[in-house]
Amino acid sequence: MEFTENLSTNRKSEQERAEILANPGFGDFFTDHTAVIDWSADASGRNGEWHDARIEPYGPIAMDPAASVLHYGQEIFEGLKAYRHADGSVWTFRPHANAARLNKSAQRLALPQLDEEVFVDSLRKVVATDIEWVPSGDGEALYLRPFMIATEAFLGVRAAREVSFRVIASPAGNYFGGELKPVAIWVSQNYARAGRGGTGSAKCGGNYAASLVAQLEAEENGCKQVLFLDSFNENAVEELGGMNVFFVTKDHKLITPALTGTILEGVTRSSVIQLAKDRGMVVEERKITLDEWREGIASGEIAEVFACGTAAVITPIGLLKNGDELIGDENAAAGEVTMSIREELLGIQLGTVEDRHGWLERLA
Repeated sequence: MEFTENLSTNRKSEQERAEILANPGFGDFFTDHTAVIDWSADASGRNGEWHDARIEPYGPIAMDPAASVLHYGQEIFEGLKAYRHADGSVWTFRPHANAARLNKSAQRLALPQLDEEVFVDSLRKVVATDIEWVPSGDGEALYLRPFMIATEAFLGVRAAREVSFRVIASPAGNYFGGELKPVAIWVSQNYARAGRGGTGSAKCGGNYAASLVAQLEAEENGCKQVLFLDSFNENAVEELGGMNVFFVTKDHKLITPALTGTILEGVTRSSVIQLAKDRGMVVEERKITLDEWREGIASGEIAEVFACGTAAVITPIGLLKNGDELIGDENAAAGEVTMSIREELLGIQLGTVEDRHGWLERLA
């Protein structure tokens, strides 16, 4: 698919960009351009095609007040990063896995499929156009946010026949900010992230919107993130508001909750599993309950706990707050296995560690 270009005449100046890149934060600033591809279908909604692929200036989206996404939440998104290597080239990590997951989410939300190569090419076009925005500081990257929204204007519960796929980009620093150290996690006792047969395995905004009230509760209790449980399944651990969870046992097994349809299949999650297997670690994808977490920490059977995701990469968990109950130690040091896998994963992404699995793809 050929992309036309309508480049911005109002790009940030070199000085403005330098000031932003000096302290980018996370998701606070955006590059000068966006990629857009539209999709339209006939009256049956089954015969549609993608068209009008383009690069255009970043800015507000003109949308009818009756656009389906505003009323029925028919939308999905992805998240991945572009990394600047030492030679100045820019690479991303496992983009085809994100493309496949986008299509899986699209199927669940009754949105059209997008060719994986077109997905990756849209990333390449944005990065090549705004390559000056890719930071090079320690732990920094250009965060890429592809998303798909239903734009057809109508009021009626059915799949939209007009859709827009877009990619925006944002320079990003450390997700939790400052020095990496174990974080405190709040256990949600009143809210669920997803239910059986729902959209838990899809990356859609509704899942995140449903988690926000619990996230506010976590912050009020001095925690960085919230943990969701399956209260109908012995309080089985599901995931955090935006990250998957892993446990390292004292005999170096790696345990993570099995994918049950209510947990997002993270690209970082699958990468961590592969790196652990490369080391000869036994990896168990199974149900793990809050009771097992509590008892494992008390007995020493669970030696380390960490969370992972594209934004934060790998973050050690020191303390779990379950109401007034405290599980773990907020002053605990980051675990050896946790940090070793994190360093290897980051090394692959930054091009300083061998990419044995061919996960990297050059964007510019």
